[in-house]
This record gives sequence, C-alpha cells and structure tokens, in this order.
Amino acid sequence: QVQLVESGGRLVQAGGSLRLSCAASGFTFSDYTMGWFRQAPGKEREFVAGVIWSGLGRYHADSVKGRFTISRDNAENTVYLQMNSLKPEDTALYYCARGARGISTRPREYDYWGQGTQVTVSS
Repeated sequence: QVQLVESGGRLVQAGGSLRLSCAASGFTFSDYTMGWFRQAPGKEREFVAGVIWSGLGRYHADSVKGRFTISRDNAENTVYLQMNSLKPEDTALYYCARGARGISTRPREYDYWGQGTQVTVSS
C-alpha cells in the first residue's frame, strides 16, 4: 500500500535551517508529482512547494520562495524540503503528499498524505 513517512521536524531558532524528508513506498515514485503542505493550529492546510516526477519542474509558494527548496531523489524514493532562514510563522505540521496530476496548490489534487512532522520555530 502507499505510504509516505515524513521526518526531520524539530524545534529550531529563528534564522536556522532544517531539511525535511519524506520516504515513499508502495507505488512507482518516479511517476508522480510530490508536494509539501503545512498546517498551523487553527489554520487551513497551506501549499508550500511541489515538484514534478523528473525533479526538473518545481513551484514554491510566495511565502517561502527564496527560503525553501523542494527536491527529490527518485533512486531513493524520497522528496526533500530544505528550509532556510526560518521564521516563527513557519511553525506548523508539515505534510508530504502524492499528486494525482501535476503540481497544484489545492490539497484535493493530492491523493495520499503522510502523518506529518512538526516544525517549531522559536523567536
């Protein structure tokens, strides 16, 4: 069955960096778009970044552009989110998801989700 397992989240000070990983299994990873979303308490799930199957096409939300970078390793069935210059407003539960089509900012366009990894940025 399809499984997505995120890791790498932790408490970090503002200005610091983290790299999140999402290990995929149960499907042909290189056939699918992958995305990262986040959800803070009391807020809706928010698109962060997406990458197409080849890794050559990527899209980042304006709120993270220039600070976060999505990438993937199809040989390792893993998608990454490099997060630099972290801010307290980046605090959220971060999810990876498998895209049913191309890169979309809408959660309903993603058909499988991981359980999330918590990122907390202290000021």
